[in-house]
Amino acid sequence: MPDSHLEELRSALEANGITLPSLGVDLPSFTALPARPLIALGNCNLATAEALAAALRRAVER
Repeated sequence: MPDSHLEELRSALEANGITLPSLGVDLPSFTALPARPLIALGNCNLATAEALAAALRRAVER
């Protein structure tokens, strides 16, 4: 289910101090046949984009 993936992503982002206000399931993709649900990351401000990039860089460095 996309909801469990969505919550896993939200939790991982929050663990890195990142909140994407528009994070959610893209409903049109969820209802398509065959269903290919997408998670919409949505819009974020520059500070959030920088924080996300920094978190991804830290993950690569591990």
